[in-house]
Parts: sequence; structure tokens; C-alpha cells
Amino acid sequence: MSRIKLQIFTIVGFLLLAALGFVSTDARAANFTASLDRDTITLGETATLTLRFDGDAPQNPPSLSEVSGLNFGYVGNQSMNLSINGVASSIVTFTYAVTPAKTGDFTIPIVATDASGNRISAAPLKLVVQQANAPTPAAVASGSQVAFMRLSLPQQKIYVGQMLTAQLQVCLRDDVQNLGNFQFTSQPADGFTINKMVQGQNRRVQIGNRVYTVIPLTFALTAMKSGPLTLGPFTASAVVVLPSQNEGNNPFAQMGIDSPFFNGEQKQVTLATETVNAECLPLPEQNKPADFSGAIGDFTMTAAAGPTNVTVGDPITVRVQISGRGALDAIVLPDQSGLQNFKIFPPTAKTEINGQLGLEGRKTFEEIVTPQNADVHDWPQFSFSFFNPDDGQYHTLTQPAIPLIVKSAGSTPMPVIAANNNSAPQNQTPQDILPIKENLGTLATETTPLLTHPAFLVTQSLPVLAFLAAFIWRKRTDNLANNPRLRRQRAVAQMIEIGIGDLKKFAAENNSEQFFATLFRLLQEQLGERLDCPASSITEAAIDDLASRGAPENLLADLRELFQLCNQARYAPVRGTGELNSVAAQFEKTIGGLQILKT
Repeated sequence: MSRIKLQIFTIVGFLLLAALGFVSTDARAANFTASLDRDTITLGETATLTLRFDGDAPQNPPSLSEVSGLNFGYVGNQSMNLSINGVASSIVTFTYAVTPAKTGDFTIPIVATDASGNRISAAPLKLVVQQANAPTPAAVASGSQVAFMRLSLPQQKIYVGQMLTAQLQVCLRDDVQNLGNFQFTSQPADGFTINKMVQGQNRRVQIGNRVYTVIPLTFALTAMKSGPLTLGPFTASAVVVLPSQNEGNNPFAQMGIDSPFFNGEQKQVTLATETVNAECLPLPEQNKPADFSGAIGDFTMTAAAGPTNVTVGDPITVRVQISGRGALDAIVLPDQSGLQNFKIFPPTAKTEINGQLGLEGRKTFEEIVTPQNADVHDWPQFSFSFFNPDDGQYHTLTQPAIPLIVKSAGSTPMPVIAANNNSAPQNQTPQDILPIKENLGTLATETTPLLTHPAFLVTQSLPVLAFLAAFIWRKRTDNLANNPRLRRQRAVAQMIEIGIGDLKKFAAENNSEQFFATLFRLLQEQLGERLDCPASSITEAAIDDLASRGAPENLLADLRELFQLCNQARYAPVRGTGELNSVAAQFEKTIGGLQILKT
């Protein structure tokens, strides 16, 4: 009986030891959890995702599953080693930034691999992304808004194809010390095309109970269709710096001196505007001129031709210049192929833009014409029609006929043979026909052939070389004329070369405002040339188009950093020649990689 009890105790002890061993093994296994700092955010804000491993943690950050509409960016990790009752353990956390690209309800699956290669998972996380809304007038008047945006469209009566301006105001409360990382998250425009945006002069105004600093941003729009159009709501994200809670204990602030020991508190804000509605009218058909080609705006015209005294077949340059405010790209010359007694070559056009928004300028056309006979007495009357949206009427500008003097080519007169100085004696009748010379004299033989003379060979090769040079030059000129993208590539390359010199000059002068304005313009021009789109429409979003064309990640990261520097320079200018020179060197390196990129 005692032996049986002993065996029972032995078996129970073995089972207890096995259980303890199982528990010890399970304690070493990773305990995996995931959490979000917020489950509801506004489009433009960023949530923080934390993965925590208690125990067997991986060495590298886990890869997250792709979720459409969400971007995950690895931030960093933290580790902590613990010893409780002699038992060692560790806690490792990996942090990710979750940035939404659209609104909606999202489910984030959480699956990872621990250090032993085991696939572990946690409960999926829910994230709700809401659309940012503009603050109510009551909230603005109360002064509770740290920052907000307002969108306005001065013109309510718009016509299809019309170019107009809109204004976006970024308002910062008087206690905001700085604004940084300002980025648009959405710029919806139903029926509009958004063009270039420029910043105006800041001003301080009283809004409700508080004083705000207003940063005006003016941008150009083009109406693309008739009917009801909507603009906005525009949304943006930014980081504002507010006074810290212990600012009252700052002795430097009381003396009006900035102290490095009392820094403000940063706060991320999401800004949104209201929606602006407009009615776009089609161009009227009543009183529409027959030669109207779609020009919309307010224009003036001058025309000239020269030379005016020519021979049949001689070239005459006809120059037409149209100046004013409106869509210059839509201006074309009326069809003149039906003109009689003239041979007309295709015209060339040159557009010169005035103003930061590109709404004003002039367009110059030049065409070569040749009169075909002497019956031509003038270059016919020329007219140009446009629609003025200010008064809602069509207008026609007319240039009178230009007088011409065209002479006939005629026949070439025969050369006059000079008379013989050895005239016959007065009493002798001159002979009509001279006798043939009978004695020719001694004939000399040329010993050296002409083909062996170097001077003869050089003289004969000159026309051939000149023809080949002219032929090659003509081919290159035709190739350049038929390849607008090649012309733009060369023009942008020259602009970049000059702009790098300007950047170095502004850096030496410590002129950060001109430096970053020039840097942003050069980025627009180079990206516009690479993506084959207007430079004025280039924003930071164009980098995504470049990524879809196979651009390397390091190049995309450098471009994003340069755009971020340009955005930050609007509100927190970079100071110091050394830092500006560093940015210029980074731009020169980045632009070199962008120019050799095959798109």
C-alpha cells in the first residue's frame, strides 16, 4: 500500500513539474497587443499606432498589411528590460504614424512575426476618418478657434472658359507664435481648374473677440463647364506653436525677449473652409462673330507688316500683337488660307505673361507672306473677335489694310559689250566680220594636272562642306521645331543652370525669401517638364505621379523634403548662409537625378 502511495506521489510530482515547465515556456512566449492613440480623427490629422511585445520580440519592425486609403510610416521603437522576483523579461514597442488619404471607416489587421518566427496576431483596430468642417460663425466670433481658413470667390457670374481669381485666407489667433508644416490635404474644385497660387501681404484684423493674423493666398481659376460649379471645401493640416503653460514664469517674456529655455507648445490643427457655389453660363450665341475662336477676356490689338516696298515673291513679315487680361492660350489667328494673291506660311506665336498669377500678358504672332503678282496693292484688313465676361458681349477689333508696293520681277537685261578702243581709221570702212587668225602661235603644254593642286581641291570642296553644314543645321532646326518637348527640355535646363547661380547669390546675401521663392519656381519648372504638364499646376502632389513612373525612392524623398522646406519658409524663414548653401547643394544634386530620369 505504501508503494502504491509512493507511485501516486511520484506521478503527481511529475505532472506538477511538467505543468510548471509548460507555464515557464509559455511565459517566455511573446504577448502581442496593438493600440491606436485615437480611434476617430479628421482628414489631415495623423493617428499613432503602437505594437507592443511582452517577451519574445522581433529585432526588426513588423511589416503592416496594406489598407486602401491609409499610409503607414514607421516612427521608431523603444525597449525596456525588467526583472521581477529574479525573472527577466522585456517590453518592446514599435510606433507607426497612420495618415489617411480619404474619409471613411477603416479596419487595420494586426499580424506580426515574433523573434522565433511564429506568426502572431492581435485584434483588428477600427479607425474612423471624418471630413473636416469649417467652424461656425459663432465659434469664430468667440475667439475659440486657434486657426481657421476662409474661401471666397469674388465673381458669382462666370462664363465657360473664363479665367478669374479666388482668395483663401489663413487666419491665426494673436497668441499663435509660429505656423509650420502647412499642407493642403484636399482642394476639390468641381468644374474648375486650379492654377498658380501666390501669397499676399499679411495683415492683422479684429474678428469677433480676438485679433487674428490673416495670410491671404490668391489663386487663379478657369471655368471648364457650364452649370452649377462648386469650389471647396479646402482642407489643410498645420502645426501651430502656442504659449506653454509655464510661460507666465518666463522672466524673458516679460522683457520682450525670446528665451531658449521657455519654448511654446506645438499643436496639430486641421483647417477646413466652407463650400463656395457659383453658376457658370455658356457663351451666348446671339451676335456671335463668325471669326470668333474662343478668346475670353479684355484685349487690345496692333498689327504691322514690312517691308512694304517689295518685288513679286519677296517675303513680307506680318506681325500681330494681342494684349490684355484673359486666357492667352485660347487666342489663335483667324484662318487666312483663303486669301488670294498671297502665299502664306504657318505663323509662329510667342506668349509673354505679366503678373504672378499669369492672368495678363500679350501674345505675338508672326507669319511670312509673299505676294504672287504685281496686282497686290495692300495687305487686307485684319480682325480679331473676343468675348468680354465683364459686360457679357462680343467685341471685334479691326486693323485697317496696310498699303503695299509690289513690283514685277521683269526680265534680266542683256549685258552691254564695250566697244573696241582700236577704232578703224577715219577713211577706212570698218569690217563687219573679222578674219580668222591663221597663225595661232606656239602652244604650251600644262605639265601639272589641275586636280593635283591643293588650292583647287580646297576651293572645290568648300561648296560641298557648306551644303552639308546647311543641311545638318536645317535638319536640327526642323527637328527642334517639330519637337516642343525637346525645346522645353532645353529651355528648362538653361533656366535651371541660371537659377542655381541665383540660389547661390541669394544664399550669400542671406536673402531666404527670394531664395525659397526661386527654389519653388525651379522645382515647378523641372517637374512640369518631366511630367509634360504646365509648371504653374505643379504642387507637392506631382511627386506621386513621378513615383508611378518608376522614380527611385531616394529621389522622391529628396523632392518631398525640398517642398517641405519651401512650405516652411513661408512662415518660418530659414536663416543663415550656411544652411541656405546646404539647401542649394541638395537641390543641385536632386535636380541632376531628376533630369536624367526617363519619363
